[in-house]
This record gives sequence, structure tokens and C-alpha cells, in this order.
Amino acid sequence: MNLTRRQLVLAAMATPALPLAAESGTKKTVLVLCTGNSARSQMTEGYLKSLDPNLAVFSAGTNPSPRVNPFAVKAMKEIGIDISGNSPKNVRQFLGESFDFVVTVCDDADKNCPNFRGKVKVRRHIGFPDPAKATGTDDEKMAIFRKVRDDIRARFKQFYATEIKGS
Repeated sequence: MNLTRRQLVLAAMATPALPLAAESGTKKTVLVLCTGNSARSQMTEGYLKSLDPNLAVFSAGTNPSPRVNPFAVKAMKEIGIDISGNSPKNVRQFLGESFDFVVTVCDDADKNCPNFRGKVKVRRHIGFPDPAKATGTDDEKMAIFRKVRDDIRARFKQFYATEIKGS
């Protein structure tokens, strides 16, 4: 059996195979970037997928965390979106891919966003405060995660309507 270069790279990285943007056919492709890929980018990925199942949405981090933040999982579950099966990914595995949209959701990822070798039609920064930095009781932390989740939902609903759906 002959493996493609992509299959060999993915196997070597011991990550699950992800569909290439080019393999998604007519679907519009979106990559959401953050530093840890544990909260903001994961919530955005989940929201965009729930908004339009015809989008091919991925998220990644410039310095991925070991797991998705449990407060992010809980906040999304409250609005009927399950991101509990997600795992943080490194942006390096997407560098050769082409995307219709690459969106950074934190300032660090915006400043340190690598150059993609694949074609990127539109690059945007839509920043949000890092809810993982919240302190206090679990209830106080959840309040911050809910606020960021709701801000993501509002801003990406607008982004979807004006830029993704309209393009």
C-alpha cells in the first residue's frame, strides 16, 4: 500500500488524520487559532460547526495545551454544543494546508501566527480575553467562560453572515 506524504507525516506525528482543506470539496474551510487551543479556539470551532455543518472547521494552537479546558466544555454544553471529544492540536500540522479563512482569537496567536505554505484566502483577527486566566471560585470562573462563549457566539454569528456565508 502506497501512503501519501500527508499520511506519512500524520502517522509520524501520531495524530488522528484530519481532512485536508482541498479534500473538503466545496465546503468552505476555516482554521481558528489560539495559543493553547484549549478554550477560545475550541469554543469557536464548536460554535461554527453547529452554525453550519457544511463548513470544514478546525482549530489549533501555537503552543497547545494538554487538554481542552473543562470549563470551556461545560460552557459549550450549556448551549447544546459538545466539544468534550476535542483535543488541542498544533498549528504546525496545518501549515501546508489551504484555507478559506484563518482566524486568530487571541493576541498572542495573532502576533505569532506562522506563515502558511498553503493558500489562505482571508486572514482575520477577532480577539477575546483568555477565560483560562479567570480566578476565584468555580462559579466565578464559569461566569467568565460564559461571557467569552457568548461574545464568541455574537461575533462569529456576524462574521459568518458577512464574510463566510457572503463569500
